[in-house]
Amino acid sequence: MKKIIIPFFCAVLFTTTVNAQTATVETTSAVKSKLSPQQVIDNYLNGLGGKSKLESVKTTITENTMSIQGMEIAMNTKKMGNKFKSVQSVMGQEVTQMFDGEKGYVNQMGTKSDLPATAIPELKKGKTIDALGYDAANFSGVTVEKLDGKDYNVLTSDKGKLYFDTTTGLLYKSNSPVGDALIKSYITVDGIKFPGDIEAEGNGQKVVIKTSKVTINSGVTDADFK
Repeated sequence: MKKIIIPFFCAVLFTTTVNAQTATVETTSAVKSKLSPQQVIDNYLNGLGGKSKLESVKTTITENTMSIQGMEIAMNTKKMGNKFKSVQSVMGQEVTQMFDGEKGYVNQMGTKSDLPATAIPELKKGKTIDALGYDAANFSGVTVEKLDGKDYNVLTSDKGKLYFDTTTGLLYKSNSPVGDALIKSYITVDGIKFPGDIEAEGNGQKVVIKTSKVTINSGVTDADFK
């Protein structure tokens, strides 16, 4: 079996644009928005279901199917605050990625390796709902850009750009040095929106992620991250 490690952010969404799509995406020059970064973030939280409702989510279990390099990979991801455990199953083999809030590892076919030390500080900032971790101070400002004739509010930081639909407030596209992603649809669970279909590319790998189920506040305990 080939070594296949899908970065955890791929499953959750958002740090990775699909090169195949850049040819069909029309980008115009950016203009300054009247909104502040905090207003864009607040609109995003409202679009997802509202900040108080998002904060009520203590744990999630997300079931995905990923298509990569001609293979279908089933993935189950448990989250609790900044802790996560992701199990990917393909061709009878499993790859596990786990972070207990302080340290973590990747286990593939019996070979276990620690998560890179450089990744730990960012992982410690994680939230059960990623959007709650957005800090307006990390963004230099807001511009408005047009993709395929539609306006998006764009937040820019030293890690890349995030494109939010000006109508719904929802995140549509992100790009960063490690890759790009398009959130093609959302699914709604108990009044909260989660990414449904994602098309991503990073590290030379094109990935299509489809979420089939999200379970909220059930089935996850601290024991899962031991």
